[in-house]
Amino acid sequence: MRSFLRFIPQFLRGLFPVLALAALPARAQTPPATWIWYPGDFEIWLSNEVQARRVERDAFAPPFWRMDSAYPSVIFTKKTTTTAPEELTVDAEGRYNVTIDGKYVQLGLPKVQLPPGEHTLAIQVLNQKGLPALRVQGTTVRTDRTWAVSTVNNTPFNIPPSAAPITAGAWNFNRADTPPSAFRLPTEAKNPVKTERVGNATLVDFGQETFGYVRLRNLAGQGRVTLIYGESEDEARSPDGAETLDRFPVAANTPADFTTAASRAFRYVLVQPEGNVRFDSVSMLAEALPNPRRGAFRSSDDLINRIWDVSARTLELNTREFYFDGIKRDRWVWSGDANQSYLMNYYLAFDQGTVQRTMWALRGKDPVEQHINTIVDYSFYWFVSIYDYYLFTGDKELVQRMYPRMKSLMDFVLARRNRNGLVEGLPGDWVFIDWPPQEMPKDGELSAEQLLFARSLEAMALCARLVGDTRADEYRLLASSVRVQTMQQFWDPAQQALVHQRKDGKLNPLVTRYANMFAMLFGYLTPGQVESVKTGVILNDKIMRITTPYMNFYELEAMCQIGQFDYVTKQLRDYWGGMLKEGATSFWEFYDPKEQGAARYAMYGRPFGKSLAHAWGASPLYLLGRYYLGVRPTAPGYSEYEVVPNLGGLQWMEGKVPTPAGDIAVNVTGTQIKVTAVGGTGRLKFRSAITPTSPAGAIAKTGEQTYELTLQGAREYVVNYQAVK
Repeated sequence: MRSFLRFIPQFLRGLFPVLALAALPARAQTPPATWIWYPGDFEIWLSNEVQARRVERDAFAPPFWRMDSAYPSVIFTKKTTTTAPEELTVDAEGRYNVTIDGKYVQLGLPKVQLPPGEHTLAIQVLNQKGLPALRVQGTTVRTDRTWAVSTVNNTPFNIPPSAAPITAGAWNFNRADTPPSAFRLPTEAKNPVKTERVGNATLVDFGQETFGYVRLRNLAGQGRVTLIYGESEDEARSPDGAETLDRFPVAANTPADFTTAASRAFRYVLVQPEGNVRFDSVSMLAEALPNPRRGAFRSSDDLINRIWDVSARTLELNTREFYFDGIKRDRWVWSGDANQSYLMNYYLAFDQGTVQRTMWALRGKDPVEQHINTIVDYSFYWFVSIYDYYLFTGDKELVQRMYPRMKSLMDFVLARRNRNGLVEGLPGDWVFIDWPPQEMPKDGELSAEQLLFARSLEAMALCARLVGDTRADEYRLLASSVRVQTMQQFWDPAQQALVHQRKDGKLNPLVTRYANMFAMLFGYLTPGQVESVKTGVILNDKIMRITTPYMNFYELEAMCQIGQFDYVTKQLRDYWGGMLKEGATSFWEFYDPKEQGAARYAMYGRPFGKSLAHAWGASPLYLLGRYYLGVRPTAPGYSEYEVVPNLGGLQWMEGKVPTPAGDIAVNVTGTQIKVTAVGGTGRLKFRSAITPTSPAGAIAKTGEQTYELTLQGAREYVVNYQAVK
């Protein structure tokens, strides 16, 4: 595998070969070939490269879970029929051989002469240090996703294949000189907004949280330079406490215009020269994934608008090769964090590529030896995210490709059930749920874990039916059994809520928000139980509060589900608005309004351990798009959808929600609703205190003060109504 360090010069110039492809003229008779690989292997290889960049100050800190590798030897096969001879150009990442109809072709140059007729072309690529990848370009023969891949070379020996063929993985690496190993994110030069002398050091402020490489202009002298990075000014001024720093020597052969080799997250940087080292200025190369915003939101509330804007920037900062949890500390791929990032993304950029890469990287390979990220609940989120992806995108192919790995992971989960048929943490497992503000037991059977288990079985059943697996009914019945058993055994009639834990057959009467809000969100409660949970748990200040945006996501979504928008709007203003009052330019991993001063930045026993740009902090993107604008798919790929707007106490709002067919625009006041549809069949559902009218079609009354208008095709629909107070 070629180390990323060997590509630093290109990396720093901001090369992004994928973007160049759009400018290439298409040849009608000879479409460009694409680089192909064993499905999932590029994502696994790249995730190893990316996640191994984490450092704990000076220490190398790779992930603590099992890291898989790309298969070192892959055979790419294609059955072809040509009417004329073709010359094939072969490019490979690794050593390779070629057989035509089982006979080796002796190669002097990377050209293969393919005679006319029906042939089986097979190319074996060996790359023991990286990703075996292949690109073949001929007149009619070219590599694409239709090629079969295998790790067993049957072709030269006519051995019958042992399993159904697997088709190749690919993305959009189409040029011969831009192989997968050359993938880089582009960079853009940025200057600080403020520079300040601090003794013999220089403190620079880039105005907001950012990510990239520091540049020193006209660096000269001999000695050493230390860069102390800070998401806050306090962190940058703390040489002993800062989470990230870089030290490098300066000598006669050091480039005058120096750029750091590693990308970092920061807003502030303290540059400390030693010896007679000097420099003229400090700037940076900001590194980001090109990912244009498609979603939008504006309203009568300026604070809510700022929250949406900062949420968008937070997600964009953490949308990189994969969805990161946070850009400063971990820079790893975590399933629970990623599951929320996917949902936010569907309402901001609708970027399918990063979702796909992240799901492949998280799952890794068989055999399954541990939960994803070693966390029980994170395996469950991964199952749910697969079906969510299908619902939003309509991409059945990815589900079909992922399904064998879904099945083997679920087999692993089912094999680890206890004698009650429920899940609990076993040796080697991490039961996470959340970072609670106080000690919360996580051993034994936890009601929240059982509900996530049931939800993952439901997703499994849907995906099994989609791919034609006969176990679909088995998963569905298991999901029902776990759900019913959980509600029967953990529901406390006296407290009218789900209790948190059962251990050694004994119920712990502790009530937490987690299981109760999941049960509400998943639709597992009766109307009477919903009311009890709302008043006795969610609105009860005596129940342990949630202080992470991570679980606030689910609590607020559950409250949106039952129409408690005034509560949600207040929480958005208080919680996310509270971070803005603290000076946040991106949203944090954890926020407790009671923490003041230095305590605001501390976590994990470290003074600046808290991430101040954490992906799970961006959930207002999802809440405002899904529940306020009210747009959601009801059939895969938005072939059918709903628009159920709710002002939530706002006087007006407008925005866009991206879909595969385009962006659905919604504009709502107290007297008018406008929806610009883009295709498929939609249902505009709303409440009105008067009989509504629309020039776009007949409005059906569906209940007391409830109405519905069918949205068909790409056009604007206008409804005149009166919002119900």
